Amino acid sequence: MTTVRRESRAIYTDPAVPVGERVADLLARMTREEKLAQLGSAWAFSLIEGGRFSAERARTVLRHGLGHVTRVAGATSLKALEVARVANAIQRFLMTETRLGIPAIVHEEVCSGLMAREGTIFPQAIGVASTWEPELNRRLADAVRAQMRATGSHQGLSPVLDVVRDPRWGRTEETYGEDPHLVARMGVAFIRGLQGASLTEGVIATAKHFVGYGASEGGLNWAPAHLPPRLLREVYLYPFEAAVREAGLQSVMAGYHELDGIPCHANRELLGDVLRGEWGFTGTVVSDYFAVDDLHSYHHFAEDKRRAAALALTAGTDVELPATDAYAGELAGALDAGEVGEGELDEAVSRVLRHKFELGLFENPYVDEAAVAVSVNAEQHREVALETARRSLVLLKNDGILPLRPGAGTVALIGPNADDARHLLGDYSFAAHVESLMEARERKGLLGQTMTIPDDLEIEESTDGVPTVRDELTARLGDRVRYARGCDVTDTSRDGFDEAVAAAAAADVAVLVLGDRSGLTTRATTGESRDRSSLELPGVQEELVRAVVATGTPVVAVLVAGRPVGGDFLHEKCAAVLMAWLPGQTGARAIAEVLLGEVNPSGKLPISYPRTVGQIPVFYGHKVSGGRSHWHGDYVDSPAGPRYCFGHGLGYAPFVVEQATLDRTEVPAGDSVTVEVTVANVGDRAGEEVVQLYIRDPQATVTRPVLELKSFARVSAGAGQRTAIRFHLPTGQLGFYGRDMNYTVETGHIEVYVGFSSDAHTLAGTFTITGDADRPKVQKVYTGTVGVGEPSPAPSHHPLG
Repeated sequence: MTTVRRESRAIYTDPAVPVGERVADLLARMTREEKLAQLGSAWAFSLIEGGRFSAERARTVLRHGLGHVTRVAGATSLKALEVARVANAIQRFLMTETRLGIPAIVHEEVCSGLMAREGTIFPQAIGVASTWEPELNRRLADAVRAQMRATGSHQGLSPVLDVVRDPRWGRTEETYGEDPHLVARMGVAFIRGLQGASLTEGVIATAKHFVGYGASEGGLNWAPAHLPPRLLREVYLYPFEAAVREAGLQSVMAGYHELDGIPCHANRELLGDVLRGEWGFTGTVVSDYFAVDDLHSYHHFAEDKRRAAALALTAGTDVELPATDAYAGELAGALDAGEVGEGELDEAVSRVLRHKFELGLFENPYVDEAAVAVSVNAEQHREVALETARRSLVLLKNDGILPLRPGAGTVALIGPNADDARHLLGDYSFAAHVESLMEARERKGLLGQTMTIPDDLEIEESTDGVPTVRDELTARLGDRVRYARGCDVTDTSRDGFDEAVAAAAAADVAVLVLGDRSGLTTRATTGESRDRSSLELPGVQEELVRAVVATGTPVVAVLVAGRPVGGDFLHEKCAAVLMAWLPGQTGARAIAEVLLGEVNPSGKLPISYPRTVGQIPVFYGHKVSGGRSHWHGDYVDSPAGPRYCFGHGLGYAPFVVEQATLDRTEVPAGDSVTVEVTVANVGDRAGEEVVQLYIRDPQATVTRPVLELKSFARVSAGAGQRTAIRFHLPTGQLGFYGRDMNYTVETGHIEVYVGFSSDAHTLAGTFTITGDADRPKVQKVYTGTVGVGEPSPAPSHHPLG
């Protein structure tokens, strides 16, 4: 190879020069072809041959440089050390064999950990949200950041900040649920963990999908979202705004869908006026995969690919992923035709270059290959995965059968998810996602696009080191476990029913492990583009439940799923129901520990659990006129309320609220109120509980939800112990968008409720926000502070709830 020599005194090569000056100097030296290359990307496998970096392929793909490399780990079957070597080789080629020596940003998927063959597989996001513990999510992101940096990647395509209230939507599992405050708190924590104190040591977080993607028509992927402006602002934009203003979010991914006739990738009002103008966002907007061309080929919004490129760039979409398509020759044509200005091109390129300087890539483009083994899937990362899995499990129902007592007899372990490690993993785990590459190779396309998968690319599924529920229960109970599969997740065969029924009939208790298979392919029942019209269990699993319950043996149902699932019979007739979501590589251990009482379940639902799809959308924060049919209340054939409410989750140690007080009854607008809550563990063992604080504005100039979550705290207490929680609630957190669509904190009464779910709560008190017309506008606040400590002396009155 010929090494390119560049000016050693170029300003952009001097790390002592401010980033803005380095960007300006480098931009001034670039040709149009080099600028366009910075807005594009390339699949890692287009640079690999026989499992190694190919300089021959690179000379074509990288000749003008490159903005992003797409998924060295997630789009190959390379092991961690091999990933680092390929990443180093790509950067070495760019640094030494291109004219300006501009390194690339390597991005990876990180929805449930680094999507890599040897990466730690954490619980899926909906399970992480069930912990109601943002700090744990920050630690999770810390672990992801360490693994990404070790293997040479710099941008993670997460968190998913979509608020979802329709679990028919397949990507429900990737979200933090239905409530904008909970989504924001979990998302802000993840971003802080991923980006770190500075990008020099951190990884760029990419919040997605901007915006309203999870509110799709019919729960269908890529379908339009119908969101009026106030709802859009208060619910769907809110988590993104908090991410930008609180966490310094550095990247946003636009959504595939359209809002009010405008596809998000071409929505200048969203990407320019709101994101950059109102919020001051200075990072990059990246496209979702293939979405720039979709403006033409899918939405028919642009007459051709050139116009699609022009619309996307002028709206504010900086980088095209996963491979350069419309942002190559077609965008050059749009520049020639005057459809895009050179200034708009330079702005987008400047934002990409700024990230590369801030990441330290010009000074440190390579990773230490010798350190990879101790950084990827390290013991401390697996411990975070286990802690998260334990706290993610939600005990929905328990008639006293759980925990299973030692020496209680034999256990019939039944169901398609009882002995299958693959089914414990979410759709953006490596084992699940690599299947989409296999399908793309077979079908000669992915997501409706033509995408060539090299014939020499090794594609291999792997669930090495992921134990099953059967493994973990057998390790604890030995031959007391009698296993029978019963049926498959989707197959309609009932051939295994007889064996399952016989095992249940001969056992003291039956544990049914049921649910979904997550992924993107047609074999999956949940995940991206795996939307469903029913919330009953797929295949013949509901029939299996009926057959096992008919034996008369007590049944515990464990649901390993990406969305709320299960019909009336399952939830009414099973003695206990444990929601395990998609708990990752340590999930089976967490499930076994909870079933046997080694761990006290403490997860809480981050999404309301419908009885039937006919109720959808069903969510706790509806308006006073919603959630019921006036005047009878319920549907003719079903209750109007959910099966299990938002925030619900049982444990083996019951807690009660003993006392709840407000420090004052009048609060000037702009100030805050303190809510002190004392809770007690009235059980006979230690436990954890999530104390939730809701408010209600009973009369405002626009109608308000019946309840709004504003704070929460996870607390632990030994048997008989009491704990005090002090919620510091700013009035700036209690505003809304008024008749003029400006954020306002109105004077008037506010009701404060505390408890353990959106249904199990009590009135803590009422205060009045005071003020006058001359008082300055109250700024929006996204959260208050929470303190947990020793309570005051025990009250003499009875518990509140």
